[in-house]
Amino acid sequence: MEHIDIVDLKHDKKYLNETVTAYGWVRTSRNSKNTAFIELNDGSSLSHIQIVIDKNNISDIGNFLSVGSALKITGKLVVAQNDKDSVEINAEKIELLGKAPEDYPLQKKRHTLEFLRTIPHLRLRANTFNAVFKVRSVLSFAIHKFFQDRGFAYIHTPILTANDCEGAGEVFRVTMHEANVKFDSEEEYYKNDFFGKRAGLSVSGQLEGETAALGLGKIYTFGPSFRAEDSNTTRHVAEFWHVEPEVAFADLNDIMKIAEEMIKYIISYVLENCKEEMQFFDKRIEKGLIQKLEAAVNSDFEVVDYSKAIDLLINSGKKFDFPVEWGLDLQTEHERYITEEIFNKPCFIVNYPKDIKAFYMKQNPDGKTVAATDLLMPGVGEIIGCSERETDYDKLVSAMKQRDMNLDEYKDYLDLRKYGSVTHSGYGLGLERMIMYITGISNIRDVILYPRTVGNIR
Repeated sequence: MEHIDIVDLKHDKKYLNETVTAYGWVRTSRNSKNTAFIELNDGSSLSHIQIVIDKNNISDIGNFLSVGSALKITGKLVVAQNDKDSVEINAEKIELLGKAPEDYPLQKKRHTLEFLRTIPHLRLRANTFNAVFKVRSVLSFAIHKFFQDRGFAYIHTPILTANDCEGAGEVFRVTMHEANVKFDSEEEYYKNDFFGKRAGLSVSGQLEGETAALGLGKIYTFGPSFRAEDSNTTRHVAEFWHVEPEVAFADLNDIMKIAEEMIKYIISYVLENCKEEMQFFDKRIEKGLIQKLEAAVNSDFEVVDYSKAIDLLINSGKKFDFPVEWGLDLQTEHERYITEEIFNKPCFIVNYPKDIKAFYMKQNPDGKTVAATDLLMPGVGEIIGCSERETDYDKLVSAMKQRDMNLDEYKDYLDLRKYGSVTHSGYGLGLERMIMYITGISNIRDVILYPRTVGNIR
């Protein structure tokens, strides 16, 4: 008999009063004298479907009621007796596919997120994570749809790379050498390695993305990035998913417009296509979440110069944990104060000091700042890093030398400034941070399947 997803059984009227077959895991069960009830979920729907067992027809039910067990149910789909807007299955036959013993970890209805983090292989069977990863899936599709509908080419940039895009040295090194191998010098070590030179995992696909944009016009990348950053905050992981569009003939204002349009589009898409999940988050995770997201979609994002933002923070009268002064980067507490207390909406902070930003950002005429912006969102802080790229060969080389970067490792990138260079801009969006903003989940470890952090990998 046909296997039908529970989400279809709940919403497609053609199955009503028909004999159907459903598969799933027991979320809860209860047993009475003549009747037993099972809440079954197959992952296709946030809400479960109730299985009603008449013990006069199916008497030996002991193995079917264990929470976590996998079942195959055959029976008639009918209107639920206690909820005329829902449906239930009157079981005619039950088959045990996989029994869960008494030590199954998800026996209780509610568990802390900290506990569920210890069982990532099972936590997707909990409602919160069912909803998180459904949103993650839909959000990812929305990102692709946004760019594809606008003529962007999807580019797969290398994961193994010989450069450090950010120039900060937070790169996971890749080697084929055994742990006890010895060489007389670092040069000899790398020369005898797999690639014949130093290699690592990509921290960003931006540099290769620029290469693609200066041939295809407008592109986007969407894949994993890796940061060997010794950080245990709720916003950092060592492996995350990164969305990076790059657009030729676009200045900073042009790319900011694209970023704002993309953010509004993907929020709207999730609100429309994940209604049940978003109502769950609004009720259980962050009160007023949907209203906050709708307000962001309907607002014009604020644009604030970095220098003005510093003045606003200094004159706010609020005591911050981290110092506020021109030349220092904004911390999360500063970013949230600006978006939540001062403007109460998303904000682009523009024209940062060049010394706290990456080497590739276009230097402004003042000689002190760069044409860069961070998009700050209420409740999260920075969610997008964006800039116009430096196109002047000499200025770019000077910025790289100031950071003691090896120019030989960036020959291809520098060549782009020699052969038909044009104004171009791009940004990076961390997928997990966007999911945090949309769902209200406060820890990045709870929006990624297997979080990789300092001292933690499985």
